[in-house]
Amino acid sequence: MLTEIQKHSIQAIVNVFETGTPIGNYGAVTFRKDDVGCLTFGRSQATLAAGGLALLIREYCAVPGAALAAELRAYQPRLDARDRSLDTDARFVSLLRNAGADSVMRQVEDRFFDLEYWHPAVRAAESLAIQSALGAAVVYDSFIHGAWARLRDATFARVGSPALARPPSAPERAGSPTGERAWIREYLALRRDWLANHPNPLLHRAVYRMDAFLALADAANWDLALPLLAHGVTISEATFAKSAYSPPPAQASRYNQFASKLETGS
Repeated sequence: MLTEIQKHSIQAIVNVFETGTPIGNYGAVTFRKDDVGCLTFGRSQATLAAGGLALLIREYCAVPGAALAAELRAYQPRLDARDRSLDTDARFVSLLRNAGADSVMRQVEDRFFDLEYWHPAVRAAESLAIQSALGAAVVYDSFIHGAWARLRDATFARVGSPALARPPSAPERAGSPTGERAWIREYLALRRDWLANHPNPLLHRAVYRMDAFLALADAANWDLALPLLAHGVTISEATFAKSAYSPPPAQASRYNQFASKLETGS
């Protein structure tokens, strides 16, 4: 079972990949014409095209005390329609960036990305009996970045299940990793190749994500012991010593009531 610090470390690694900082940039807005996700927003980049941005904004606007709820609520019909004109709507982009400074938005993003990505990734890792923190980080990154099922199945075809995996190149070589570690390494190699040769050249740049994980595997840091290095950024206990994103007590109480409804579906 992952510890709380391992969870924070995993999310910090992926935050570095997504927005360049281990705490995460809650107001990050990106748009590239060659990105099929269209405009993306937040710590883990909810996308307009996939509908995640519409869900995130709806949840934010429903929380009492959300500073920019009235302004953003006016955009909800266009968000629900996945209106591509929002990609270049300067006022909407400005509102998103400003919302990232609102403690309510930060709390909503944390819960939203946990529900949408973290919990499904942990369940997927557990279903494969992946026990290491590094293995869980690889799965979580794939849920955030996409195509987990495709590369999971390709890895199964190459080396079998994580419990029985052996490296196909030298299965009997003394000292070669077996089991989960061999499976994760093979997954990373296959995913790196897939990214490097993808028809969308935008994905070619993302091979650094696999290189960062492979570096941690080469260092035998399967527990993600701190401090660690992710894409040139140091993550240590000091990274999590003080949370800059805790809402004031009144807002926290209101948010927790809303978050409970989100999780239970009530």
